[in-house]
Amino acid sequence: MRYPIPKLFVFVLFWLCIPAAWAQQRIQTPAQFLGYELGQQFTTHNRILDYVTYLAAQVPAHIKIQEYGKTYEGRPLVLAYVASEDNLARLDEIRENNLKLAGIKQGQVQGNQPAIVWMSYNVHGNEAVSSEAVLQVLYELADPANTQTRNWLKNTVVILDPCVNPDGRERYVQWYKQAAAQGGNASPYAWEHYEPWPGGRPNHYYFDLNRDWAWQTQIESKKRLEVYNNWLPQVHADFHEMGVESPYYFSPAAKPFHESITPWQRQFQNTIGDYNRAYFDKNNWLYFTRESFDLFYPSYGDTWPTYNGAIGMTYEQGGSGRAGLAIKTQNGDTLTLTDRIAHHVAASMATMQATSDKADQLKQEFKKYHDNNLNRPAGTYKAFVIKNDAASAGNLKALTDYLERQQIQYGYAGKSTSGRGFNYATGKEENVKIGAEDVVISMYQPKSTLVKVLFEPSSALEDSLTYDITSWAMPYAFGVQAYALKKRLDPQHKTIAAQAIAQPTIAKPYAYLARWNSLNDLKFLTELMKQGIKVRMAGKAFETEKQQYAPGTLIITRTGNERLGDKFDAIVRDVAQKHGIALGATGTGFVSSGADFGSGYVRNLKMPKVALMTGDGVSPYAFGEVWHYFEQQINYPVTAIHTSYFKSVPLHEFDVLILPSGNYSRVLDEQTLELVKNWVKTGGKLIAMEEAATWLAGKKEFDLKKKEDEKAEDDKAKSKKDENPYDLLKTYADQEREALAGEVQGSVFRVNLDKTHPLAFGYGDTYFALIRSANAFKYLENGWNVGVLKKDNYTAGFVGSAAKQKLQDALILGTQPLGKGEVIYMADNPLFRGFWHSGKLMFGNAVFVVGQ
Repeated sequence: MRYPIPKLFVFVLFWLCIPAAWAQQRIQTPAQFLGYELGQQFTTHNRILDYVTYLAAQVPAHIKIQEYGKTYEGRPLVLAYVASEDNLARLDEIRENNLKLAGIKQGQVQGNQPAIVWMSYNVHGNEAVSSEAVLQVLYELADPANTQTRNWLKNTVVILDPCVNPDGRERYVQWYKQAAAQGGNASPYAWEHYEPWPGGRPNHYYFDLNRDWAWQTQIESKKRLEVYNNWLPQVHADFHEMGVESPYYFSPAAKPFHESITPWQRQFQNTIGDYNRAYFDKNNWLYFTRESFDLFYPSYGDTWPTYNGAIGMTYEQGGSGRAGLAIKTQNGDTLTLTDRIAHHVAASMATMQATSDKADQLKQEFKKYHDNNLNRPAGTYKAFVIKNDAASAGNLKALTDYLERQQIQYGYAGKSTSGRGFNYATGKEENVKIGAEDVVISMYQPKSTLVKVLFEPSSALEDSLTYDITSWAMPYAFGVQAYALKKRLDPQHKTIAAQAIAQPTIAKPYAYLARWNSLNDLKFLTELMKQGIKVRMAGKAFETEKQQYAPGTLIITRTGNERLGDKFDAIVRDVAQKHGIALGATGTGFVSSGADFGSGYVRNLKMPKVALMTGDGVSPYAFGEVWHYFEQQINYPVTAIHTSYFKSVPLHEFDVLILPSGNYSRVLDEQTLELVKNWVKTGGKLIAMEEAATWLAGKKEFDLKKKEDEKAEDDKAKSKKDENPYDLLKTYADQEREALAGEVQGSVFRVNLDKTHPLAFGYGDTYFALIRSANAFKYLENGWNVGVLKKDNYTAGFVGSAAKQKLQDALILGTQPLGKGEVIYMADNPLFRGFWHSGKLMFGNAVFVVGQ
């Protein structure tokens, strides 16, 4: 559903015309405005915005609304700024003052500076209580009779995001309204407590927006953080829900804390916890602290603000998508939406009160934090150098674009020099030759803590019981050659002389040539295909016009494109310019070494018709990552096929079928799997990712086999005389920690590649993968082992001892010929959360290159 902005503005104008005195007397509560008490039903997103707009019109001297973007489905993304009359009138000055405190802007702070607290609601769509609670919070702030909130606003600016994820929320709310009994059914077995696939938690593309703060792959994150970076509040609170059997969680957080979190930030976690306890104890509400929710992974709504100098917190209310309007819990109590709203309102009030009471201290420590970043950055490394060469130009451009979104300062060395540094590729301290055009990121900048967290080769983990992945260093994620230096190195130039993208000097060449190194090269290919250009690819290295070209080079010959006439040259050159592609050209099909352009080693690339499995059994996140890749990253058509009708789909209409991670036991029964195999044998290409590959392992005609847990096998082989009966006496309290021995928590491994295989075109001998599962596979006997782990390929992150052993000598990427077609196995998901940039070309190779 879309919301036409002109109507919203008309509504605002109407309320602005009402006399202020009358408005103060007649300001409506949420119940009066909506026609029902909060908690009696879920409020749709458009009605949430209506009430926010109404309040802003009623008290325009205290509330200002900003639409900062739109979701993928066209719903407005809105912020409400709430402040005293004086502070709202100078809101932009306050924002700039705060950036001066952070060292982002130069100059002295003007006037009396308030503290700034930002509160985000409903980042997970089916954790829907948040956007109900914010309506009451806004009312308390707008109500002229509420002297408590008016006092807080004297020294505090409050920024509220009433719904971070409108698309996910509406998916949940609309389903619930259709499924719920009149007034709600509290029985835990009622349909309304069993949300269907994919659930309302993620956004339109099924991304978890609470894992996207640092990566900013989704439009909601990008637009929100553009505004956030222009404010940098002292306090950020993120409102969530958890399982129905849990009460309420607030800070202090659980371990592990990232080592970059300062003593002051840790201390203030306790301070805000004290304020929350006062509210909850007064009402005799249950809660817990210091469990489950840690501060390590950098892309949460508590950690990313923390690494930007804020006090970042998560609030978790028991309930989530299962709770509905009311649900009976295991202890016999009934958890209602009304209860859940009251708890989130209390936490919101406690957060604002703590911010107001401690405003001066918050501002002082905020300035101190950024002064230390600028002058005394923490950590071993004081600068990071990214090599700037032609082969990595596309990946480097993606990285610098990312740095700019984060407001991380970088520049260029300006002159050739040398030093010592940690080489990310080898994992060793080495001599480094730094070129004048190499990118330099100095730690002596306002955002140095964020730089440290994102770039340090391996993050120190004080406790292995953590909530998410444990390694994410940007040089690995972006596939660039980088070094971490222990000595200070400042960039000498903010920019380098702009160089025009190389264009062929031959007006009408025999063939255009484009190297194959990055996602931009894939975008170039897909756009040419969509415009009807026939493209070939070199299967071997070659030399022409005194230039060396690697396997994977795109060869765009005039032959085969004659029907386009003069448009051929214009299309190729324009598309290359659009995607920043340096085109080569040659006047002949003869090469001085390698295979001539008419050789069988130079193959036509067919424009594939791609099908993508979706629906019950498929991981919504895994499906969404592939869906987003096609629609938003490479702009190429993909047909999503639901598992409910997959059996009736004529597969011969497609060239590629992608199985994202999931459980395919129901959709691909024996008969249906046989149909899929027959389709592959006639020339189809099947791509099985993560759990989909695990499901295929060991099945008839699939060469993939699971790698057994060697430690477990060794244990079975022990003789009775060597066994110690006391080994069975384990401590109950250690069960979680002992289970970690077999886990991989998002760790980086160096994958050895067969770079001559089309799946690895555009890569060197290695690729750094983010491994998240200990499901290991044996090397293929009747296929190509394109990407493998050998011994000691671990690079960074937490890996349990048993898992590390199991992942030695394991297959990560492989292909198997099956009849005229191919099966591609991906034990690693190169599209994970959309941020592992270096894997995106690999996936493109699987779809567009392998088997051509």
